[in-house]
Amino acid sequence: MKVGLYLTNQHHLTTDMVIALDEQISMVHHIRDYGWDSVFSGQHYLNEGNNQALQVVPFLARLIPEAGDLTIGLGILLLNLHNPVYTAETIATLDIIAKGRLVFGVGLGYRAVEFNAFAVPKGVRAKRFEEYLTLIRKLWTEDSVTHNGETCSLDNVRMNLRPVQEPYPPIWIAANNEAAIKRAARMSDAWMLNPHSTIKTIRRHMRIYRAALEAAGKNFPSELPILKEVYCAKDRTSALEKAGPFLQGKYHDYRRWGQDKVMPDNENFAKTLSNLARDRFILGSPDDCYDQLRPYWEEFGINHLLIRTHWAGMPAELSFESMELLSKELLPRLRAI
Repeated sequence: MKVGLYLTNQHHLTTDMVIALDEQISMVHHIRDYGWDSVFSGQHYLNEGNNQALQVVPFLARLIPEAGDLTIGLGILLLNLHNPVYTAETIATLDIIAKGRLVFGVGLGYRAVEFNAFAVPKGVRAKRFEEYLTLIRKLWTEDSVTHNGETCSLDNVRMNLRPVQEPYPPIWIAANNEAAIKRAARMSDAWMLNPHSTIKTIRRHMRIYRAALEAAGKNFPSELPILKEVYCAKDRTSALEKAGPFLQGKYHDYRRWGQDKVMPDNENFAKTLSNLARDRFILGSPDDCYDQLRPYWEEFGINHLLIRTHWAGMPAELSFESMELLSKELLPRLRAI
């Protein structure tokens, strides 16, 4: 089992972002020194309400020199918002800075404010995602690329800047509905499972993923990642008390942004914390966390666990308390799987 830290680059408006960045660098030092495997972070534009967020590419570029041998991951880049030539050269650059230890995680997105800001109209979002990802692969691997699209025209060009990894960094596609899961099976090296779905939903989605892999003539991936909300404390009551307000705040934001409306099974994040947490969040003692995580590798074959243990508004010291227990008590057990 590989274990990574998913850094929240989203903070409240009252947060001093310079201090917050220093705290996150300290988190990277912690996981580097305890022998974790990876550090990931994600992307949003025009954060609404009481939130602000660092942009993921410069954020990760700043973290790379602090990360030692950690894998660096985009989890995720909103692919269809960006010109594919920009993305291809930017990700190649980031892979070079990371010395070939980059994971290229991408997703479709779901927030209207972001689609509108980048002029991605309804009806073309999935099409543009697939077009861009296909074109980026060609730019990384082919000597002559010609492309005529609505937003990008190329005539016999060669992108001389190439990633360190050949043919390119691993591509993970985040997906939480059937169409996106089938796309992940067809177009990526791995489906990146989201933290929002319950075990019941993942069970059904895994059947869809396996069937789509078979239809595409592809084997089950050697590395299958999942992002989970995790808080480790002396017991579940303490974990709920310490993490609960910030977790609930995060899912309040997700609900306001419409995340639950693009999920299957009539999901609704307007729930009490106890109902939100059920079969979704990993909370409690190291033993509790291990037991709650067990189905993900035993039933689903997960072998790269991305842990988010800090959310907007949470004092950094609370996150470090969880990380200490995770590093000292849970990580050795996960390593033995």
